[in-house]
Amino acid sequence: MKHTTLVLVPGLMCDHAVWSGVMAQLGSKAASAVVPDHGLCDDIEGMAQQILASVPGDLAVAGHSMGGRVAIEMRRLAPNRVRHLALLDTGYQACPAGAQGQAEAAKRQALLDVAVSQGVEAMARTWAQGMVHPSRLTDGALIDVIVAMFARRTPVHFANQIRALLTRPDASPTLQGIAGTVHLICGAQDSWSPVAQHRAMANLLPLSVLSVIESAGHMAPMEQPEAVALALAKWLASPPLATESL
Repeated sequence: MKHTTLVLVPGLMCDHAVWSGVMAQLGSKAASAVVPDHGLCDDIEGMAQQILASVPGDLAVAGHSMGGRVAIEMRRLAPNRVRHLALLDTGYQACPAGAQGQAEAAKRQALLDVAVSQGVEAMARTWAQGMVHPSRLTDGALIDVIVAMFARRTPVHFANQIRALLTRPDASPTLQGIAGTVHLICGAQDSWSPVAQHRAMANLLPLSVLSVIESAGHMAPMEQPEAVALALAKWLASPPLATESL
């Protein structure tokens, strides 16, 4: 049997810390997992290409938030290599045109302005308020880990990743063409990438499994690592995707 490498793709301003609790729960299943670094890349396709170039062979790819969009792009670029796909707290549509898209851009720009003027740590403390379950807002240890993770990046990283998100592709055609079961995982209280958005993805996919993680927001892998790891263990045990699109 060919070896398949587990690739855990982090999202906006995130690194290995977003996956550390999940990896600990997965144990030997994550022993050789790769958590890529997007560096200063400023587009989704480029991020996907970087990972595909750096990790050889067959891949089981799980992507969180922006990382989910990168994971879908990896499947589009290399359907013969991405044999398992899990998408966590993410989305699939391009940035909308008109007022809705302008509002998203303005919201992201406001955070970037804080990162530039007050520092990434200050921005992260503001950002975290809407990204975890309300009950975890007073969990100082969790918030500190999230803030420290962001603070390992710079405003330039943030600006480039915002550019990537605002120019993100519509992944609908890729999702519709995947032959096999894609696993979707979402925090029940994710207000940024809500459960409804994952149900919409499920409706596009020929086959899917949706796991809703209770008492979790957008940062479900950090908020509820045991539940997320359980869902990912089932995903890793599922049959591989076909190497060709439908």
